[in-house]
Amino acid sequence: MPPDETSRTVRSEIREIVRVLLISLAVVIPIRLFVAQPFIVRGASMEPTYHDGEYLIVDEISLRFSDLKRGEVIIFRYPNDPKSFFIKRIVGLPQDTVTIRDGHVYLASPEGELTPIDESYIGSSVFTLPDKTITLGPDEYFVLGDNRPDSSDSRVWGPLEEHYIVGRTFLRLWPIHKFNFL
Repeated sequence: MPPDETSRTVRSEIREIVRVLLISLAVVIPIRLFVAQPFIVRGASMEPTYHDGEYLIVDEISLRFSDLKRGEVIIFRYPNDPKSFFIKRIVGLPQDTVTIRDGHVYLASPEGELTPIDESYIGSSVFTLPDKTITLGPDEYFVLGDNRPDSSDSRVWGPLEEHYIVGRTFLRLWPIHKFNFL
């Protein structure tokens, strides 16, 4: 092959590689920034639901189209260090009054009547401490880890403001034998 033709072939191959990279970035970056992102569980605060080292995909886009619900598991920026990400379960929604009494979590009505929250996902032996009552503001959530004795959550650092929430858990990718849509 003549040297001119070889250099043209190399240039066209380089152009093709650059073009594929640019197209890939144009597709991947918006998905990563606005639709979904990976999250690796660190620590034992969400056991038995999630364990240390599990690899999750976080759904970011549905927050724009539907309200969060009690019982959903979310990923958020830790309010005391926004560079850190936490995973917890929503127990109290905006404007709720959450009461922890005698090891159980309740919602309080305006009249003060307590209704127990269904926490079947953690089992009946879990005991939640300390006793407290907190009324949430219009953009605040009360979040708890499923493993209450080993969880730093709203009992410790207070309500979670909505702007810290990144997304909902969507998919468990790892370990492979636990692969599922959440």
